[in-house]
Amino acid sequence: MKRIALAITVLLSIGISSIWAEEPSANVSGVRYVKAPRFARPLVEKWISEYAKTQPGIEFQIAKGQQNQDNIDLNIVFDYQDNNTQDFSHTVVYFGEFAVLPVTASGSEAAKVLEGKHLNSKKLKQLYFFNDDFEEETNKNVQFEKLVVYSGSNASSVASSFARNLGVENSSFRGRRISGDDLFLNTALKKDPLGVSFNALPNIFDLQSRHLKSDLTIIGLDVKKRIKDSFSNEATLDELIATLEKDKVQEVAVEKIGVSFDPTDDVVNQFLLWVLTTGIEYNHEFGLLNLDNNVAQVQIDNVKNILTAQK
Repeated sequence: MKRIALAITVLLSIGISSIWAEEPSANVSGVRYVKAPRFARPLVEKWISEYAKTQPGIEFQIAKGQQNQDNIDLNIVFDYQDNNTQDFSHTVVYFGEFAVLPVTASGSEAAKVLEGKHLNSKKLKQLYFFNDDFEEETNKNVQFEKLVVYSGSNASSVASSFARNLGVENSSFRGRRISGDDLFLNTALKKDPLGVSFNALPNIFDLQSRHLKSDLTIIGLDVKKRIKDSFSNEATLDELIATLEKDKVQEVAVEKIGVSFDPTDDVVNQFLLWVLTTGIEYNHEFGLLNLDNNVAQVQIDNVKNILTAQK
């Protein structure tokens, strides 16, 4: 009897230990974490809240700071980041595009220096970058020399997109590099009357009023007369988005934005199919452009093929 009682005790002990050991992993696997640059987080949060209405048992959360960085299930990436990735276990699908505009603080000394100017790609390079190819030209723009360029330095900054659009290396920015989120670039402009920078549309427009943030001004660009009004400080976010979706503007960086994910997770695949068919309806609301219809359909087909292959 004593042996039987001892065996039962041991078995119960093993069972209880197993329960306690399994519980944390069940909690972890029950939540899918999404890593996103700050300018895309409001859109991702909208996805999460709307998707929860259709799938209340499935939980997605934004991974913020260092929290849950080792358990990322979906990572919001830019087009160039996908090209440079070495994580071959992940797949990327695109859901939209983001645009980057050059800005400075409203009413600042920098705004006065640049007032009335219409900068083409060459002039933008002279303003923002060091480059031997146009160093001589830069010397002719002595007013540019006193302006201080602020650019982002981390992986989620749109600095690389801005530089690549102008055919310049990201390392060639003159001025000061700001660590952390690109919203800090706006803060730097407020503190430095000679500061100039750039940012993604969701960071320079008020998403509620749909107008440019009152403390910022768009640096004048050399664009076609028929679309000039779309790049004025009075234009709405929706007017600008409509123009950029229709016209290719050489001076404006426009780049695809997508999701890197592990295609073996069926829950994630189902979520992304919803994003690509329903979630994209919120792109404009949160300052992003829509993909070309043909490109968008390819993304949907890619996820559908993944789901079909797993059946």
